Order: sequence, then structure tokens, then C-alpha cells
Amino acid sequence: MEDKPRRPGWRLLGLITALGFASGLPLALSGFTLRMWLASAHIGLGIIGLTANLGIAYALKFLWAPLFDEVAPPLHFARLGRRRGWLMVAQILLIGAIGALALCDPLRDIGLMLAAGGVLAFVSASQDILIDAWRIESFPADQQGKALAGYVWGYRAALLISGAGVIALSARTGWHVAFGLMVVLACVGPIATMLAGEPQVSIQHPNGGFAARLRDAVMLPLGEFFSRRGAVLILAFIVLFRLAEAMAGVMLAPYYTHLGFNRVAIALANGPFSLAATLAGVALGGALVSRIGVGRALLATGFFQTVSLLMYPLLGLYPHLPHILIATSMLESFAEGFSDAAFLSYLSILCNREYTATQYALLSSLAAVALRTVGGLSGYLAAAMGYVPFFVMTSFAALPAMLVLIVILRRYPLVPFKPSGPAGA
Repeated sequence: MEDKPRRPGWRLLGLITALGFASGLPLALSGFTLRMWLASAHIGLGIIGLTANLGIAYALKFLWAPLFDEVAPPLHFARLGRRRGWLMVAQILLIGAIGALALCDPLRDIGLMLAAGGVLAFVSASQDILIDAWRIESFPADQQGKALAGYVWGYRAALLISGAGVIALSARTGWHVAFGLMVVLACVGPIATMLAGEPQVSIQHPNGGFAARLRDAVMLPLGEFFSRRGAVLILAFIVLFRLAEAMAGVMLAPYYTHLGFNRVAIALANGPFSLAATLAGVALGGALVSRIGVGRALLATGFFQTVSLLMYPLLGLYPHLPHILIATSMLESFAEGFSDAAFLSYLSILCNREYTATQYALLSSLAAVALRTVGGLSGYLAAAMGYVPFFVMTSFAALPAMLVLIVILRRYPLVPFKPSGPAGA
């Protein structure tokens, strides 16, 4: 009698939802929520802008991901298995980093606070690697869709709590208590890890050890991509596409505070309303890709997002009006989801099927480079120019990506990649 394919039960789906929650919780705590805390403490715009650089680990996590396959967890954590052991290490460090942030005072401990935020981002990126590995190895191929759905629901719920939830709560309890409660919620991760089973997967190491793994995991996919016609131009577009969004997004927390909006109004605008607008944008963007193709959808959604950035200087003309703030946040969230659907589709068709996972990870990491590098300078630019001129400038910062895209569409038609010969051309 043949064995039936293994189907995940509600327990396994509940565990991936809980791990998705653990994955989403730290992101805002080292990003928008942290910037709101610094803005409310009247920290300089230059330092607030530099918080964007704390998350560089999210863009570079593919570099140390092979370590979690190659090296066994330390000490007694190895008893939990390779995936759960490393996951428990990361989650304990993550709880410690959130606790350190909760104890910091931005006026006295700004250096320590930024260091804790950097550690939090690094450990959070490492946790993401391990949760992805656990999900892929624990669910059958035909059940990965259900696993991702559970993961996304948990992730989005945590992002709402650690973003809008903490900001609104801080108006009543203060920032230290609001961040301290996130330490308690972060314990969901270790609990889920203890309840989870270790995936029964045998990891095969190629001859040559870690050096061979690094070559196979990174160098071969990179070499294949750079052998294609227009590779450098395509990479330039990927990096530039989010430049305007990155520069504008980093300054939103101090900008909202400068305009006189209280934390409850900011939390409301960036909470459920923005989430609903994002999901609507993704749905409509996906439909547009299916209807007119990736190339034209990229142009349409990219220009729409560029125009939507002009809502930020317009907001400066109507301070203290919460409904204008909500409308601005919803429009930008919709535009972000709208363009993401086309942009992620574009990244997907660029991938050679022999290296799909690695090339997609590398390309999506490059898409975050602008936020994690140039985005850190936005505070100094806003301080020098003033908020309204700064946000007008960010709208124009999106134009280089659109011009590069037009060149790409004319010279390198967008078709699903199929290798054909050594150059893949």
C-alpha cells in the first residue's frame, strides 16, 4: 500500500503562523517605530535618518545564510537540531536586543540605542533565514502555499502590533513600557520553536566544504546573471527603483511629528487603513500585470508611485488634519503595493530556473540597498532643505529608475528567462 503524501495539520499551520508573528515583530522596532521614538525625543534628523542603515542586514543576509547549513548550533542548543537549535539562539538574542532598546533613553544613550537596533536587525534577519528554511523543509511542496499564507498572516499581525500598536500604546504608557511589552510578545518565537518538530532533512555538503558551498550558492548564480546582455543596466534599475520611496519613507516619522500629529493619529493612519490599502494595491497590481504584461505594468505602477509621493509635500499644507494624514498614508500604501506586484513579478522572470531561489534572494536583497544605504542620508538632506522641498525632491528621485526602465524595455524585451547557451542570452 502506497504512502499518501503528508499533509500539514492545524498544529503545523499554527506553528508557522506563530513563527511568522515572531518574524514580523522586530522589523518596525528597528525601523519606523524606533524613528517615532527618536522624533518624539527631538533627536536630530541626521541621526534619525541613519537608522535606515541599521537594517543593512536584511539586504545582506544571503551572505551568512550558508553558515546555518554548515555549522552546528553551539552548546546544548545542538540537541534541538540544526534548524531549531540556531532558531532558539537567534530568538534569545532577539529578546535581549528588544529588552536593551526598552531600557535605553534616546537623550542619554543614543549610541547604545542605535547599537541595540543594529543587533536587533541582524538577529531578526538571521531568524528570517532560519524560519524560511524550517518552513520549506517542514511542509510538502504542494502545501507551501498554505504555509506561506499562515506565515504572512502572522507576520502582518505582528507588524501591525509593533508598528501602529506600540506607537498608540506609547501615548498612554510611555515608550519604555510599550517596548517592554514587545519583549513579552517576542516569547511567542521560542515557544513555537520548542513545540515545533525538527525537519527530517539530510543536508548534503559538496566536496570542498564551506568554500564549495559558497561558490555553488552565490558565485555560480551571480556569474550566470552577469553573463547576460544588459545585466548591469538591469541591476541599476533594481537598485534605483526604490530610491525615492526609501528616502521619503525614512523621514515620515519626524515629518508627522513636526506637523503636529499626535501618536494616536499616526498609529491610526499607518495601521489598519494602510494595511487594507496595501493589500488592495497588491491585488490590483497583480491583475494589471496579467492584463498588460510586466513591462508596461512596471511603467504604469512606477509612475503612479512617483506621483503619489507628491502627497507628502501637500500634507505639509494641511497640518493638524487627521483625515488628510489618513488619505496620504492610504494612497502611498496603495501605490507601494500596486508597484510591488509588478516589481516582484519582474524579479521573478529574471531568474534562471537552475538558480531560482538564490538569484531571487540576491535580486530582492539588491532592491533593499537604496533604503539601507542612501536612505540613511535623508535626515541630513531634510535638515538642509526643509521638509516640503525634500519631499518634492524625492518625487524626482524616482525618475532615473523610470528612464532606465524605458531603455531596458526597448533593448531587452521582458520574457521569462530561459537559458540558451553559456551566456544565457
